[in-house]
Amino acid sequence: MNRTERLNAILDLLANSGQIEVEKIVTRLGVSPATARRDLDSLANERLLTRTRGGAVQGSVAYDLPGRYNRDDNGEQKQQIARAASALVPKGAVIGLCGGTTSTALAQILSTRTDLMEHSIRPTLTVVTNAINIAAQLVVRPNFKIMVTGGIVNPRSYELVGPYTDIILQKVALDFAFIGVDGIDPEVGPTIDDEGEATVNSLMARRASEAYMLADSSKIGKRAFATMEGYHFHKLITDPGITADELAAFERNKIEVIVAPASCAVDRNGQHNSGKIDV
Repeated sequence: MNRTERLNAILDLLANSGQIEVEKIVTRLGVSPATARRDLDSLANERLLTRTRGGAVQGSVAYDLPGRYNRDDNGEQKQQIARAASALVPKGAVIGLCGGTTSTALAQILSTRTDLMEHSIRPTLTVVTNAINIAAQLVVRPNFKIMVTGGIVNPRSYELVGPYTDIILQKVALDFAFIGVDGIDPEVGPTIDDEGEATVNSLMARRASEAYMLADSSKIGKRAFATMEGYHFHKLITDPGITADELAAFERNKIEVIVAPASCAVDRNGQHNSGKIDV
């Protein structure tokens, strides 16, 4: 396990209990106490946790996230998808991130990528987002350039929506967009519970050279209230829970599917290699 994998593993352990001790890191990850302490210090410097005597606790924030962020529904699958999405993002890219739990997981992984933390006179990553929790999570990274779209906050999701959001998004060009969804169907395409968020997601996807829907396999075949009108869906990242029949249905509709492996290897730049199925 390399350093980037260790840092992500420590954050996962911390998320489960809210606190962690050096001894637990040593036992679970098979590292020395000195390495465990250095990793905790590094994460504390990045403001991802707060150091305590003998361990660490989750960093305090000035707000409580909506309930869906605090549940661990399909949490491991979302981590798999986030790691696969991170592997697509090169250093220096301009990306769009909508709100949602999987996009938030992707933001966390990007924030601990070693190659993106290297000193640079130019941004190692530019992120355009309509999610204020993601903006707050990433703005402390000195190498990251963060642009918030503006708009009216949806208190259920912490996403900015409305005409002001649309105006800002029309003025940006993205290399990649990563869009969380509430349902995804090979015939209907991606769907969202809130129509305002669906409009923003559609526009963000259209402003990108490549747009990927992020959906764990439990959302496949489900339909939410609002479609992403104006966007032609053709790329999906999901987890290994997708069935052969579901893959075949996407194939018939000429959808490219990336199936994130349960364990993603990490390359020398801190990126995770994923399994790709072009269908």
